[in-house]
Amino acid sequence: MSWVSGLFRRPPVDVWDVVDIIVVSVLIYEVLKLIRGTRAVQMALGGAVFVGLFYGSRWGHLETVNWLLRNVAGYIVFAAIVLFQSDIRRGLAHLGRGPFFRYFARAEAAEDSIEELVVASGMLSAQRIGALIAVERLIGLRNYIEGGIPIDAKLSYDLLLSIFQVSSPLHDGAVIVQEDRIAAAACFLPLTVNPKLGKELGSRHRAAIGLTEENDALAIVVSEETGSLSVVVDGQIERALTPDALRVQLRSLLLQRGVRRSARAIQYS
Repeated sequence: MSWVSGLFRRPPVDVWDVVDIIVVSVLIYEVLKLIRGTRAVQMALGGAVFVGLFYGSRWGHLETVNWLLRNVAGYIVFAAIVLFQSDIRRGLAHLGRGPFFRYFARAEAAEDSIEELVVASGMLSAQRIGALIAVERLIGLRNYIEGGIPIDAKLSYDLLLSIFQVSSPLHDGAVIVQEDRIAAAACFLPLTVNPKLGKELGSRHRAAIGLTEENDALAIVVSEETGSLSVVVDGQIERALTPDALRVQLRSLLLQRGVRRSARAIQYS
């Protein structure tokens, strides 16, 4: 019964012990999520068998088996690194996409997104292909995303060009952009009821104004008739922009707001 009395004589658990247990539990949980559905699951099972054999050989005094396992262990680690380098790379990339690290990469990602939007808008304008792109900021656009066709793809100018081609089944409606991803296409936005707008503004311009009257999103409109570029914010439209002027506008509207949004995301994550 000495082991029972020894169990009750263990030092008390303090706050740092609890923190230690929580951190280890979270790490194990994240690793299990990461390897789920990959070859690393078989690797983990093989590792568990290896550890079981090692301690079993020590308990059973199997000296030859124990010696063999001890000498092979170092080579197994290097073999695992070589065989599962893609999974290791994916895991490190997943770690780098965490909320804390995304804060530092937000400005660079926003610059890339702005450049993709400017290039796509300029090419659509040159070809006089009508387009409506809504960019989400602080207020979410989930209601409009759910009414469209889900895309959830990396934002790129060639994908935007493909969506707005007249032959594409997705060219009607708006594309909604969330950060550096295209969330959905063929989304229908509310039309403004402002009677002061000129009759030369078509349904795309009126939808852009109607959306931005309700929330803080910004919208980029390419006129199908003239190829003119417009930016709409807070229900106010600025027309006849050049690609360079559009780039300046997007930087002023998205970069500063993106920094505030990143800080808020970290605060509530």
